[in-house]
Amino acid sequence: MRDRMRDAAVEAARESQQRIIDAARDVAEQAPERAHQLRVAVERLDVRWARSAPATWIRERFMQFVMNPILDHYAARRASGFEKLAHLKGPVILVANHASHMDTPIILSALPRRLRKRTAVAAAADYFYRYRITAWLASLLFNTVPVDRRGGGGGTKGASHLDRLLDEGWNLLLYPEGSRKHHGNGTGRVRRGAAVLASHHNLSIVPIRVTGTAAAMPPGAVWPKRLRGRLFSRRHRVEVTFGDPIPPQADTAALIERVQEFFEGGTPALSPYHRRRITGGDSESD
Repeated sequence: MRDRMRDAAVEAARESQQRIIDAARDVAEQAPERAHQLRVAVERLDVRWARSAPATWIRERFMQFVMNPILDHYAARRASGFEKLAHLKGPVILVANHASHMDTPIILSALPRRLRKRTAVAAAADYFYRYRITAWLASLLFNTVPVDRRGGGGGTKGASHLDRLLDEGWNLLLYPEGSRKHHGNGTGRVRRGAAVLASHHNLSIVPIRVTGTAAAMPPGAVWPKRLRGRLFSRRHRVEVTFGDPIPPQADTAALIERVQEFFEGGTPALSPYHRRRITGGDSESD
């Protein structure tokens, strides 16, 4: 009796294990097709007219006359590493840590105008592209392009609209942590998608470290805030540091490790910048 019960239990365990294996095999076989369908769906959300010359002109005027004054009211901005961008010839992949919705305008305002005008910003399709008006505004004002933040970057070259943007000479700003940090300091796990894109297209990666934005506009906030004082409020100190360009590597894990180390590293002496003044050429510091 005991032997029959033991044999029945063993047989049931084997059948259960086989069902799990079969289910896993089915998921693995369907994964490429599902990934392709998801990629096509995300690509259809892209607002291509936002990269036209008129849209670029509007975006630069918005940065000059609207966004920069707003940023100056809430943040005492400082940046370093401009010399590392001086001889860059696009396209390049810019990767930054992510703590706040304030990160994108802070980074764009710090970039030299020649780079900013040719930079598209990866934005979560499930957040910024849920509604048409939100998608249009984000695309027009910040030149965003939709990405699926749940997916990786392990596809083949030419498989997505991001590949086509890079082939067309656009720089791409990515947040490889995938989402904003919601608590504490430090950075999240850096994903390998940016490194894979860099390897596929033989492009350099420029790491960017941003600090102070989480305090000025924490996750969940819809607008920045100033620091409260006894008599007067004060601006938050926000710092942007551009790192040395990292050449593409076949070993994407090693490249991502370098990016992670930069995100977590110390901040060198910084040179101040305030409002970016748009002249006939690149932007200048006042």
